[in-house]
Amino acid sequence: MTEPYDLITMGRIGVDIYPLQTGVSLAQVETFGKFLGGSATNVAVAAARLGRHSAVISRTGQDPFGEYVHQALRDFGVDDRWVTPVADLPTPVTFCEIFPPDDFPLYFYRRPKAPDLVIHPEELDREAISAAGIFWITGTGLCEEPSRGATLAALEARGRSGTTVFDLDWRPMFWGGEGGASGDGGATGAAAMAAARPYYEAALKHATVAVGNVDEAEVATGLRDPKACAEALLERGVELAVVKQGPKGVLAVHRDGRTAEVPPTPVEVVNGLGAGDAFGGALCHGLLAGWELAPMMRYANAAGAIVASRLACSSAMPTAGEVEEFLAGR
Repeated sequence: MTEPYDLITMGRIGVDIYPLQTGVSLAQVETFGKFLGGSATNVAVAAARLGRHSAVISRTGQDPFGEYVHQALRDFGVDDRWVTPVADLPTPVTFCEIFPPDDFPLYFYRRPKAPDLVIHPEELDREAISAAGIFWITGTGLCEEPSRGATLAALEARGRSGTTVFDLDWRPMFWGGEGGASGDGGATGAAAMAAARPYYEAALKHATVAVGNVDEAEVATGLRDPKACAEALLERGVELAVVKQGPKGVLAVHRDGRTAEVPPTPVEVVNGLGAGDAFGGALCHGLLAGWELAPMMRYANAAGAIVASRLACSSAMPTAGEVEEFLAGR
């Protein structure tokens, strides 16, 4: 094995097709841009833009979009050796609508099944996973087999060595639900949460860090108060719980008693969809550097705010210089 990676992420990958017109529905959009996408992939890109050596474990279709994904990863400096093709499935495509400042509907095209859910346990490079500075997994990776078994096998191989981050990443439509975790979608949403919770709890036993918004934390804990969610996540095994509170900022609570609550960084929002992934990549950067909670949260917030002020996700991820300049101007 080569020198250990700073970060290995495992999860969604695909192509984002984003409108180049804002404030109108897809029915009226005439021009689109093509970008590398998928939350775990975007986190790896965000970390690479900050100077970290990162890689992704995922799968694509054996098609032109799959070829594009590999080229885009290489262009961003992200290792693509563990991104492999599935011959009979298409590379996922995701469309969005852009209604600033806070409405960005997503339309996932992942049928009949997304290749990134066809990761098998026997394909894993357990040595590399165990050696990485940070290993990052997502809730979506737990929604179906064989990805679920592969994700849990990777966590077991990791053995709580180093830092293992569980991105709570709640997408109810991948679990048979239609609405949000806070009850949108009625009984269907509740059933999706109930189906997901045992697997979330199983993953939390192996994770050292959990990160997500209040809706996502509710899936894992059954609670909605941010401080109660953070305490419940600590009780389930993590050392650091990071709960994003939207306009109220972000709360970070460590098992050793340290707490930081940092307000949001205001910007003129263009597209909020990549902000959480930029936050995640910057969080990894800070964890690897051993930063204290408050400056790490401010840095991650700033990275997210920069991306929210831009159209795309992966190609919008800021460099360290851009984040530092942004913070200096606050």
